[in-house]
Amino acid sequence: MRILYVAMKYDYGLPARGFSFEHENFYSTLSNMGHEILYFDFMSLYQEFGRERMNDRLWEVTITEKPDVLFCFLFGEEIDRQVIRRITEKTGTLTLNWFADDHWRFDNFSRFWAPCFQWVITTSARAMLKYQAAGIHNVIKSQWACNHYAYRNLDLPLQYDVTFVGMAHGVRRQVIYALQNAGIQAYAWGSGWENGRVEQAKMVRIFNQSRINLNFSSPSAHGRGFESVIRIIEKRWSKLGKIFRQALGLLYDPLRIVHPMAQIKGRNFEIPGCGGFLLTDLAENLADYYLIGKEIACFTSLKHLIQQVRYYLSHEQERQEITHAGYLRTIREHTYQKRFLEIFQQAGLN
Repeated sequence: MRILYVAMKYDYGLPARGFSFEHENFYSTLSNMGHEILYFDFMSLYQEFGRERMNDRLWEVTITEKPDVLFCFLFGEEIDRQVIRRITEKTGTLTLNWFADDHWRFDNFSRFWAPCFQWVITTSARAMLKYQAAGIHNVIKSQWACNHYAYRNLDLPLQYDVTFVGMAHGVRRQVIYALQNAGIQAYAWGSGWENGRVEQAKMVRIFNQSRINLNFSSPSAHGRGFESVIRIIEKRWSKLGKIFRQALGLLYDPLRIVHPMAQIKGRNFEIPGCGGFLLTDLAENLADYYLIGKEIACFTSLKHLIQQVRYYLSHEQERQEITHAGYLRTIREHTYQKRFLEIFQQAGLN
């Protein structure tokens, strides 16, 4: 198909941060599927020409190029809703948007945008109920997945015991430090960590070379208050900060309760898709995608996490069996190519 791809090329619209999630996954997959892609990087155009001119250009491109599909991945209010409505109602282009954070953005964002498109995609089962209650029925339930063109089993020798790749927000820093204090070799990469951010290729290698790959499903605000206090103390009095962090770890388990907005992440599929062992906390409907204890492993508290890490590090054969089963399930059912084929079929695009 001829697809007008409307999304950010760079992470948060900042070239210095590298390519965006959607570029590395959605654009890559759609291109590799053989579709003709008309790339409309709305954020770069917005930054260069302003909101009005960028939206005028979106309409002009649609009228001139006559794409079969307008695939959109919104960020904020950069796009004009009236322009999307006009494309939906006045052209032969089918309009479709993938909503990323309906777990917490439905009430103040998605519900207002959904009527502008012919079809919208959500990854949240809870949000589906909200859409129905609001009388919005042009919704396709899908899920994050693995871009198997980029996330691959490289058959590399194992180098790390426990790793995590992601931002150091919420309680993540506290959890990694707790693992290290328990004598476990745990390493972390991403914004806020000492090792810094890594490009996708390096991340794929880390997933391949780790005995255990961690994932955290809770939103960034979870535990932010505790973490902010500790960071302030550490910045001013490093030794006192470490003592305070250890003491807090004895009194407060940041992972004990599943956060109500805990959601499945791309990592849940990318790690098994690389032939990596996934150890994650629970999230909405996770058991619908993997057999827990057979294809992936889970933890429910900090104490349980430490127990699970020690168990799987010392039970190599069982860990390898789970890793292999998770890899096969991912390649069979959880690639973006399969997601897009299902979405396009449900939207009447064959």
